[in-house]
Amino acid sequence: MSSAAENGDTAPGKQNEEKTYKKTASSAIKGAIQLGIGYTVGNLTSKPDRDVLMQDFYVVESVFLPSEGSNLTPAHHYPDFRFKTYAPLAFRYFRELFGIKPDDYLYSICSEPLIELSNPGASGSLFFVTSDDEFIIKTVQHKEAEFLQKLLPGYYMNLNQNPRTLLPKFYGLYCMQSGGINIRIVVMNNVLPRSMRMHFTYDLKGSTYKRRASRKEREKSSPTFKDLDFLQDMHEGLYFDTETYNALMKTLQRDCRVLESFKIMDYSLLLGIHILDHTLKEKEEEISQNVPDAKRPGTQKVLYSTAMESIQGPGKSGDGIITENPDTMGGIPAKSHKGEKLLLFMGIIDILQSYRLMKKLEHSWKALVYDGDTVSVHRPSFYADRFLKFMNSRVFKKIQALKASPSKKRCNSIAALKATSQEIVSSISQEWKDEKHDLLTEGQSFSSLDEEALGSRHRPDLVPSTPSLFEAASLATTISSSSLYVNEHYPHDRTTLYSNRQMGCCCCCCC
Repeated sequence: MSSAAENGDTAPGKQNEEKTYKKTASSAIKGAIQLGIGYTVGNLTSKPDRDVLMQDFYVVESVFLPSEGSNLTPAHHYPDFRFKTYAPLAFRYFRELFGIKPDDYLYSICSEPLIELSNPGASGSLFFVTSDDEFIIKTVQHKEAEFLQKLLPGYYMNLNQNPRTLLPKFYGLYCMQSGGINIRIVVMNNVLPRSMRMHFTYDLKGSTYKRRASRKEREKSSPTFKDLDFLQDMHEGLYFDTETYNALMKTLQRDCRVLESFKIMDYSLLLGIHILDHTLKEKEEEISQNVPDAKRPGTQKVLYSTAMESIQGPGKSGDGIITENPDTMGGIPAKSHKGEKLLLFMGIIDILQSYRLMKKLEHSWKALVYDGDTVSVHRPSFYADRFLKFMNSRVFKKIQALKASPSKKRCNSIAALKATSQEIVSSISQEWKDEKHDLLTEGQSFSSLDEEALGSRHRPDLVPSTPSLFEAASLATTISSSSLYVNEHYPHDRTTLYSNRQMGCCCCCCC
């Protein structure tokens, strides 16, 4: 999939030229990553398993890898470099917690060349993905790496208490030193699998200040849009069944509170949308068949960290919204406001920004010029609340908000009105003859009955203030059916009078 990023040190118009980061060629960085991780993970297998101790979070192991090789390291054609591994035992525990075996970790990272990805952000970081789609490798700044290392004890505690999370899953923190330059990298889960085409990709923060993709980003083959673009393209939001919606919002709320407790802000929700269109699906299958992985067939599965598993836990799936495509790659089933079937891939990214002095000054300066509540940089508590409100009200919605089909509406009305008719018949059976005239003339009182019965479906947003002609006809059919139920307990003349009075009320409401 992807082309090299267009930021960094690559000159415009020279896209075929190799990109550099801190004056180091990306090929040298990729080679050092594979050699260094291959050595450190292989060396770690000789150490016995044990509980993680507090001091394990601050251990740094270092190995020198000369180009001519040594007794411990292989020869290579890159410049001499030193490779540091931060908290190796702690990260080994994290990988085991996520079900990643050492052999699989090494195979994914070291067996095939890493693939460079485009970076839509302004950080200038390099992004690499493993050939089997499992892991993302990102270069990070010194402050971010330092913050992650300090975060590890709290991260460890949170994962033990809450394995269901959309927060990044960190698998390793490393540093390559060569020629007096330090290049720090972190290995994380891959949120957006390349083997599943993303028809739309969004980076959402819940803010509106300058939150629109640039013209340069829009010209890319797979652009990453932002909040204002989402509000324009998906103004009705994305719809889930009740169970999935509740699980997703619960996970987001819990993750945001964790980030708030760590004084983290300026994070984003990376959202990939795949539209389940049969024509597009067939084209994608043809493309994927042209580049098979003969060594490891069917490996583009992203089993270690799927979006569905992150909100519902392993072994669970959706409620049958999507049945045509059994291989959903762990995507969350959803629907658009047009009724299109979707697969959503998502994860919270960029969590290594703490509300330090520079961020406080940035917010204060922007707040003087613009509306302070709309800028992305804000204090952690406000940022979390705004982020959750945006996701809850503008991005994700329950599927009940969609227009129900006539058959479902009629079935729900029958079930609700049958239950309601029982209560009403029992309450008025003693005074039936005395109130015949009143019941026939007070048709308006039963309009509230209709609303109460329809409201029992727990879909108040679908009930109009004035019933439509279709609902009136459906209600008439319903009450005619419910009269058969009443006939088992009461004489025919009373049931007929009751049904006629209900029918008269419906006609009044429709008129």
